[in-house]
Amino acid sequence: MTHGPTVAETPRTDPVPTVGTVTVRYFAAAAEAAGCDTESLPGGTAADLVAEMTRRHGAALAEVLTRCSLLAAGTRVEGDDEVPDGGTLDVLPPFAGG
Repeated sequence: MTHGPTVAETPRTDPVPTVGTVTVRYFAAAAEAAGCDTESLPGGTAADLVAEMTRRHGAALAEVLTRCSLLAAGTRVEGDDEVPDGGTLDVLPPFAGG
């Protein structure tokens, strides 16, 4: 009798970082506009990654990105700043609250 896949056989749904890629994690409004919480993109500069995010997800995400902070390894990146291959880029829109 088969009971379904074991934990070891269950496919992963989160992106596994590999050399040459960056794991992008979207939060709040950015996740809503992208339609996903995470994805893997080709590595490059912050500007390269923003262009690829916009290409994949369109104008709604492009608008949100104008207000977002991009953090790689906890450090803000923008423009020509390189995002390390195999690393993570967090896309953080402004949060309200206090």
